[in-house]
Amino acid sequence: QVQLVESGGGVVQAGGSLRLSCAASGRTFSSYTIGWFRQAPGKEREFVEAISQNGGRTYTGDSVKGRSTISRDNAKNTVYLQMNSLKPEDTAVYYCAATSRGTDWGIPSSYAYWGQGTQVTVSS
Repeated sequence: QVQLVESGGGVVQAGGSLRLSCAASGRTFSSYTIGWFRQAPGKEREFVEAISQNGGRTYTGDSVKGRSTISRDNAKNTVYLQMNSLKPEDTAVYYCAATSRGTDWGIPSSYAYWGQGTQVTVSS
């Protein structure tokens, strides 16, 4: 089992950048693929990006492609999501999640563990 806590959200102007962090507790963190999702009011949860257990593979959603970079530090039990060139439509609650599955990283139901989320607001 793993517990996840997101941080780094806030209010940023359009065109700005943010780095979100997902800190995990538990000895088995390095055995999970970690994904980031986001959910805006009235919308379904949307896949952002995911990174494999050792960081060797990443998978990016269309909405942020070219504007985000995911990385992880297994020694610190932390995954990072760097987002650049932010747009007002990026405003949402951002969640990190953990899965032991090798496929379907873009599907929320693939993930067994979720954090509480961190709010990102991009002002125009």
